[in-house]
Amino acid sequence: MTVSVPSVDESSLVDKLRTGDSAAFRQLVTTHQESLRRLARTFVPSDAVADEVVQETWLAVIRGIDRFEQRSTLKTWITRILVNIARTKGANERRTVPMATVDGSASPGEPAVSPDRFTGPPGHGVWAQPPARWSDLPEETAMSNATISLVLETVNRLPEQQRWVVMLRDVEDWSSRDVCDILGLTEANQRVLLHRGRSTVRSTLEQHLGARS
Repeated sequence: MTVSVPSVDESSLVDKLRTGDSAAFRQLVTTHQESLRRLARTFVPSDAVADEVVQETWLAVIRGIDRFEQRSTLKTWITRILVNIARTKGANERRTVPMATVDGSASPGEPAVSPDRFTGPPGHGVWAQPPARWSDLPEETAMSNATISLVLETVNRLPEQQRWVVMLRDVEDWSSRDVCDILGLTEANQRVLLHRGRSTVRSTLEQHLGARS
């Protein structure tokens, strides 16, 4: 596994955190608070619980900073802590959505991605038109408040692991390697989950844009 080498600035920040520097901690919170809260919200059913997850994450960071070995970036380490806390709280707060469904209307045997999205023999085809990141759509569409809201609503309805992967890759702009590390996925699994999630978001956007035309 490739080890991320922290920058000099980050190493300095870690040193300050270990000495209890309150200004350094405020800087860390200011930098990461909103993205952590967004991510936590994809694991748990309410804003209030997401806030609890983030608060517990920061407490864990304070208590564990002396044990941080800097084999990954500080951001990756903090996010891994948040994911572990959020998974536990999410499991306690609500039922897990079946992986094969996006909502309760799909049958257990229904494929997560429509077969007409592929060409070639069943099970061995390729994307007829590969799903694109929603942020790669034309600016006037991607930046529409209604479109952004629709995308986030669709992401929040995805099966859990698809939701987490899409959130990290396409909303938070994480690398595939870091997503695999944080969620404990293989590269192949991460790629499948990402394609399925993007395909669902793309289908929703196509319907939305078709209704507007």
